[in-house]
Amino acid sequence: MNRKGANNTYWGNIKEGVSSMATGLKLSFRHILEARKSRTPIGVADPEYFTQETGIVTLQYPHETIPVPDNGRYRLHNEIEDCIVCDKCAKICPVNCIDIEPVRAVEEIGKTSDGSSRRIYAAKFDIDMGKCCFCGLCTTVCPTECLTMTKAYDFSEFDVADHNYAFSEMTPLEIMKKKQALEAFMEQKKQAKTTATSPDTTDEKPVDAAKLKAAGYRPKAASARPVPVAKKPDEDAQDNQLAETPQETARRIMEARKQKDMPPSADHTDHIDPQD
Repeated sequence: MNRKGANNTYWGNIKEGVSSMATGLKLSFRHILEARKSRTPIGVADPEYFTQETGIVTLQYPHETIPVPDNGRYRLHNEIEDCIVCDKCAKICPVNCIDIEPVRAVEEIGKTSDGSSRRIYAAKFDIDMGKCCFCGLCTTVCPTECLTMTKAYDFSEFDVADHNYAFSEMTPLEIMKKKQALEAFMEQKKQAKTTATSPDTTDEKPVDAAKLKAAGYRPKAASARPVPVAKKPDEDAQDNQLAETPQETARRIMEARKQKDMPPSADHTDHIDPQD
C-alpha cells in the first residue's frame, strides 16, 4: 500500500531513511560513550538494581555470574548425614523423580544436626533432575531440612542419564550386611515372642500363701462332689445277680441244688480198721 502525503516521493523516502538511521546511530554512540566503565553486577533483590542504567552489562561467563537470589529454585541437594529416610519427599513429588530404598537398622545409628534419631539406612537415594519440575514441595515437607535447592542453575549434560544424582554413600557389600543383620534380628525377635507366649511351667516359683492372704486373696470353695461309699460283699453279690440274665440265674440255682444232693465225699468218711 502506498502512503499518501508529501513524503511519498523518491526524495522524501530518502530523507526519512536518513533521519531514522541518524536517530539510531545517536542512541548507539551514546551507549558506546557510557560503556567506558563496567557496571557492578547485583542481584534483582538489590534496591539499586533498576538504578544502574549505564555501564558494561556483558559478563565473562563462567568466570563472572550474576548473583542468584537465595529463594531461587534450582538443583536439588541432600545432606545424607541429616536424612532420616522418612520417605516424605518421594511421596509428595508430583513427577516421581526421587527414588529411595530404606533399610531399617537394629539400633540407633546416629543423630542429625537438629537432634533427631537416625534408625534407617539409605541404601538408595537418587534424584533425577531430568524429571524435576522445580516445584520445591520436597524441600517443604522435609522434617530435618536436609533436602534443599541450591543456587546451581547451570548443570547441563550431554547425556540425560547424567542428570540422575545419587546421594547414598553405602556400598553394595554394606547394604547386604545390613539386610542380613536385620533378618537375623527379626528372626530372634520372633523366637523371643514365641517363647513368651508359651512359658515353661518348670521355672514357676512357689506361691507364698501368707503374702496372698495378706493381700486379701481368698480361695474359692470347692464344689461338693459325692464321695464313693464302699459296698459290702452281699451288696456286690446282689448287684451281680441283678446284672444276670434269667438263663444264668436258673443255671446257678440248678448247680447249687446238685451240690446239695450229692453224697459226702470219701475223703470225709470214717476210717474202719479190718481187724475190728
